[in-house]
Amino acid sequence: MKITATIITLNEERNIARAIESLRCSDEILIVDSGSVDRTVELAEKLGARVIEAGWRGYAGQKNWAAGQASHDWILSLDADEALSEALEAEIWNLKKNGPRYDAYTVPRLARYLGRWILHSGWYPDRKVRLYDRRKAHWVGDFVHESVQSEGRVGHLESNLLHFTCDSLSEHLRTLDRYTTLAAQELAARKVKVPLSRVILDPAWTFTKTYFLQRGFLDGLEGLTIAYMAAFYTFLKYSKARIMS
Repeated sequence: MKITATIITLNEERNIARAIESLRCSDEILIVDSGSVDRTVELAEKLGARVIEAGWRGYAGQKNWAAGQASHDWILSLDADEALSEALEAEIWNLKKNGPRYDAYTVPRLARYLGRWILHSGWYPDRKVRLYDRRKAHWVGDFVHESVQSEGRVGHLESNLLHFTCDSLSEHLRTLDRYTTLAAQELAARKVKVPLSRVILDPAWTFTKTYFLQRGFLDGLEGLTIAYMAAFYTFLKYSKARIMS
């Protein structure tokens, strides 16, 4: 079982070294860069990664294209702001030693937000398929929230993939603006009609679910911030969709 780790990048000099250095269990590290103007490519090459520059195809398209360029059929897909925990790396080493029993594997993703590891708020365990056989699985999702769809059996790894999210509220707001635009474009492309009632009521429900039902209050001030931002995300997504329709 040989593994190619793939990462798609655009101006990720802040994160790329941490991601690459966590991938000692992989047999190849492949970076597909879509036009970085910072030191992303330079840093990746210095750390031994193979770098290919390619035009943007959308999140799922870019990740599928990256998998197609890999030297090995097993793909370990990370985002640039993610890294394997030492425990997850050891688990993958063990999987390589004993051989895979499934065609794809999910991992729990643990997020760090404003300097705090988030254990509630609907953010954990946030399982994602990140290790998969490209002959049996591929990425889907035209706009945002892409995911791996497997045609075979899916197993589960137990150790955490670490996700280093926003260090500041201004960074979170920039990310939120970008992703709500993509989500609204997806709704518009599917010709989904968004009634005004959803713009008014859904943000309040999102806050209630995140902060109370998903126990965001246990994540302290950061949990309260996540709940407010989740509500604002919902409001912006539906408002933008109505404007686009």
